[in-house]
Amino acid sequence: MSLYDDTVLVLKGYEDQSELRQVYLDHLAAHPDGLWKACSDGHITASALVVDPDRGRVLLTLHRKLRMWLQMGGHCEPGDATLAAAALREATEESGVTGLTLLPGGPVRLDRHPIPAPCNWHLDVQYAVLAPSDAEHVISDESLDVRWFAYDEVPDVADESVVRLLEATRARL
Repeated sequence: MSLYDDTVLVLKGYEDQSELRQVYLDHLAAHPDGLWKACSDGHITASALVVDPDRGRVLLTLHRKLRMWLQMGGHCEPGDATLAAAALREATEESGVTGLTLLPGGPVRLDRHPIPAPCNWHLDVQYAVLAPSDAEHVISDESLDVRWFAYDEVPDVADESVVRLLEATRARL
């Protein structure tokens, strides 16, 4: 199975946000390259909110280009076998935390947001990952900072997309 096939299966099986899910499926049907950064009409991305539920906190990155506090995530790469694997890889690379595990149950949310040209749109499949109790993070080249925030601090630092992802994640925990 290819990453493309996995993506279509994940999206077809994902029942929440049915209208947005259909936008993703229509995008993939219209764009054979819709998983890849080179697709200028937009592309699928995979992200993951790093959660430490025992301490009631999340790890966010201050994105170097966007200068916003966001969950970890980014573009799919040819070596990614699944969207979940892409999200886990991105979370590990951007946080420096080893031993992250995906929250069971597949994607937590979908989010479509505009980005600067030449890409135009990210169709983000959002997961959550659980951090081990001894998690130590590092700042990657893609970040200006990486920091833990208590759940109730997130609305003060992040945009509505991250807040919705946190709410959906907490409902699943």
